[in-house]
Amino acid sequence: MSSTRQPPGIRDELVSRFFRYVAIESQSNAASPDLPSSAGQLELARLLAREMRDLGIEEVIVDEHAILTGVKRGNCPAAPPVGFIAHLDTVDVGLSPVIRPQIKRFEGSDLCLNPRQDIWLRVAEHPEILPWKDEDIIVSDGTSVLGADNKAAIAVLMTLVARLERSKRHGDIFVAFVPDEEIGLRGARALDLDRFRCDFAYTIDCCALGEVVVENFNAASADIVFTGVTAHPMSAKGILVNPLLMALDFISHFDRHETPECTQGREGYYWFKDIVANEQEAHLKVMIRDFDKQEFERRKRRIVNVADLVRSQHPTGTVHCQVADTYHNIADHLHADPRPAQLLFRALENLGIEKKLVPMRGGTDGAALSARGLPTPNFFTGACNFHSRFEFLPVSAFEQSYKTALMLCTLAAEEGSGHSVSKLIGEVHD
Repeated sequence: MSSTRQPPGIRDELVSRFFRYVAIESQSNAASPDLPSSAGQLELARLLAREMRDLGIEEVIVDEHAILTGVKRGNCPAAPPVGFIAHLDTVDVGLSPVIRPQIKRFEGSDLCLNPRQDIWLRVAEHPEILPWKDEDIIVSDGTSVLGADNKAAIAVLMTLVARLERSKRHGDIFVAFVPDEEIGLRGARALDLDRFRCDFAYTIDCCALGEVVVENFNAASADIVFTGVTAHPMSAKGILVNPLLMALDFISHFDRHETPECTQGREGYYWFKDIVANEQEAHLKVMIRDFDKQEFERRKRRIVNVADLVRSQHPTGTVHCQVADTYHNIADHLHADPRPAQLLFRALENLGIEKKLVPMRGGTDGAALSARGLPTPNFFTGACNFHSRFEFLPVSAFEQSYKTALMLCTLAAEEGSGHSVSKLIGEVHD
């Protein structure tokens, strides 16, 4: 008697894909000017392209910059085309680029990630794991980040396009995978929107179950170069201009409490991130962040004004100041088209997931895309402690991320067709 092998369940497929994708080292490299900044990102993009073609995805293109796009054709022509985007890179925080994921059953006590190196995820230090008692949790071996930021999202989207045939109605679904999100949203900035022809899109990036981002920092960077005057100390009186002290003079004009370590919520800050100095020059890098657009502009002007002041105080030295925007608040662009946020809120409500609005003190690829005219809010992968060796991904939250993506496709089709959504919602739950 012959038997037909059943396809894997959603949970098994998500986990299998995630383990396969994190096996490819794809840390971004901030020191590289190239796009992508690391070879592993292009390797991962090419793997995903092959899988997409095998699934019958159309218009699959992976270019030399590791930007991968494709479209899953729908059967509901009236539905708005919806896009989903995830990034290929994992963050470099000085840990190993090799990720060794494992599934642990969390029984309420400390988890040993690595017995050989005695690395433990301590409940007292990470109480955010407590709600996941008696659940399966994906963790690393403690020598690296887990990489759920953002390979959990990649697994969600690949599972989505593989399984959309089982959803009776959906519009065209565009997917994009881009490099180097972690080092300035470089891939999203370079994404050809002619290849990503959706009305609106969603990033799936970091964040615990139910967390939604519809607002984030406005961000800019300032590069200031202080050039001094060299002289031997024996004859330096009235001649020597120390560029390091010029840089310190510059920093001293800012409120010590307007820094990342002293702010929270929607409070903005200046982050004096890097300084390199010698007798001739000092290079200072400053990050500027604020949710409010007017305050953001004020902060940028403050940088320029203080540079002018330091220049006037050291007339024989020079000060060159360059300020450039990095990304903008998604909220400023969702006002023009509230549909993506409204659909996202409905999707969570239909799935019984508590909505947790998070003012993101950072940026996602959606910030860059929204600024380019494509409204792109963000929702959760289900992971916690991203950018950390103690990053963890509850498998049930991972599944809910997938169901949210599928529900969004379903709701968009319902809006386009005018049909009752109740039957389609049942299919998502199934």
